[in-house]
Amino acid sequence: MQVRDYKREYAIYHGKPEQIKRRSERNKSRRMLAKAGLVHKGDGKDVHHKDNNPADMRRSNMAIVSKHWNRSVK
Repeated sequence: MQVRDYKREYAIYHGKPEQIKRRSERNKSRRMLAKAGLVHKGDGKDVHHKDNNPADMRRSNMAIVSKHWNRSVK
């Protein structure tokens, strides 16, 4: 079993300015739908952006799906 090196992953990918911005936009869309009462903390759901662009905050571009479906390889 291989152990993940989270510090290295952050330095190589997750810490990049463009990835920080995308993560911020994903969190913002989740908060927006939580405020509307469509998702709740611990509900096992993800907010899916249909065009894979988290900057597109239109409600018509977002769907509430299971974590399994959203994070699976399609």
